[in-house]
Amino acid sequence: MNSVQGLLAASVISIQNSCFIYPACQNCFSRLILDSRRFNCLKCGCTGEAKDASYRYKLSLKIADTNDLFDITVFGSCLDPLFGVTAENLQGYIQDFNQLSGETSTESTARALVQAVEACFIGKRFIFGV
Repeated sequence: MNSVQGLLAASVISIQNSCFIYPACQNCFSRLILDSRRFNCLKCGCTGEAKDASYRYKLSLKIADTNDLFDITVFGSCLDPLFGVTAENLQGYIQDFNQLSGETSTESTARALVQAVEACFIGKRFIFGV
C-alpha cells in the first residue's frame, strides 16, 4: 500500500476537505471515535483515554497535470515538512490557541486554518507519488 507506482507532477486546484487532521488509531490508522474521555477504533477495537489519542494528516486535493484532473488524498507524516509540524503538534497548537483565546466555537480557528492551507497549496505544483 505504501509503494509508489509512479510520479505525477501536478498543480493543486482545490482543497477538498476542511478537516485535514484526524484522531488516528495507533494500530490501523483508522479514524477514532472520540468522546469527552475515551476513544474507540471501530476497525480494530483499540480503546484508550481521549487525551492519549494521536493525530494524523489527511489532505484531499483536486490536482491537474497538463492533460487530466485527479482527486487524490495524501496521508500521514509525508505532510509534516509541508506543514512544518507534525499533525499531533498542530492539533495541540490549535487546542492551546482555542483555550487561550477563550473560543467556545472552533469554527473561526478552523476557517482560518483552511484559508492558510489553501493559500499555501492552491496553484502550487508538487510531485505526487501515486
